[in-house]
Amino acid sequence: MTDVTGANADVLHTLFRSDQGGHEQVVLCQDRASGLKAVIAIHSTALGPALGGTRFYPYASEEEAVADALNLSRGMSYKNAMAGLEHGGGKAVIIGDPEQIKSEELLLAYGRFVDSLGGRYVTACDVGTYVADMDVVARESRWVTGRSPENGGAGDSSVLTAYGVFQGMRASAEHLWGEPTLRGRKVGVAGVGKVGHHLVDHLVSDGAEVVITDVREDSVRRILDRHPKVTAVADTATLIRTEGLDVYAPCALGGALNDATVPVLTARIVCGAANNQLAHPGVEKDLADRGILYAPDYVVNAGGVIQVADELHGFDFDRCKAKASKIFDTTLAIFARAKEDGIPPAAAADRIAEHRMAEARGR
Repeated sequence: MTDVTGANADVLHTLFRSDQGGHEQVVLCQDRASGLKAVIAIHSTALGPALGGTRFYPYASEEEAVADALNLSRGMSYKNAMAGLEHGGGKAVIIGDPEQIKSEELLLAYGRFVDSLGGRYVTACDVGTYVADMDVVARESRWVTGRSPENGGAGDSSVLTAYGVFQGMRASAEHLWGEPTLRGRKVGVAGVGKVGHHLVDHLVSDGAEVVITDVREDSVRRILDRHPKVTAVADTATLIRTEGLDVYAPCALGGALNDATVPVLTARIVCGAANNQLAHPGVEKDLADRGILYAPDYVVNAGGVIQVADELHGFDFDRCKAKASKIFDTTLAIFARAKEDGIPPAAAADRIAEHRMAEARGR
């Protein structure tokens, strides 16, 4: 179904009339000379300027790209609220295969679009973009974080993202098994790229038995070379069915928890770095009905955004790590609220985040 503009009606509903209050602004960006096609979505600036990364991905259609930007930007509003940041939620997507079309000219053109928003949106790295890319974008706009230390930035935010996920996983273990450790537990990590390989390091150091999978053979090989006791399986479908799995950590793209995967999960806990893990509303209840503890993704993966937000004020790694450590306490508080209200943890996290945003709007 489409409206008179030809835009997908579901996309327009999410933009203007969703139950979550819609989005404040969506900008479609095109630079013919460089081949840039991008979408910048600002969900909320109630808590401050919208902050969220730039995803560079070969979407099947422009509609799919817009929908992803809307979903991701809304998720950033909730993530930033739960992380205690004075930032709203935004996200950008660049349409295309970064291996094929990424160029300096394209990134500079994108930087000009970011700059045109006058600070309402602050960008950073995401899937398909890296520190070096942000250095280029920053040549056209000051509203860029995740830059290299050589250019006044904090560098790779995946380090603290993984650390925060590990803290969320420790909190999950504390809640379910009474001890904040993964020692002796079997943990499956799907996706061992930018964030996942750091998470594996933490798990191995903590004494966990780790099983991994990734679509990139070189990513798997890097882990196995570093940690010979880690084992690998062919794909995610195999991983989630692994006998004796205690924790499943989705660390690739979103939608990992859906009608096909939830019924066959063997893990007791789901806690990973991927954004938008719940494929649709209701999945959180399906997990709860199966007795699977879900640590809300936007809560546990907030370490990276904590880092890039700090960069705007003069980066201090120790200060950021201390803030990311609080993800442990925040996760435990969400589980307690979920138990008190008789709702899944994802719904409890949403309530807490929505309350903070509502209070900010009322000031």
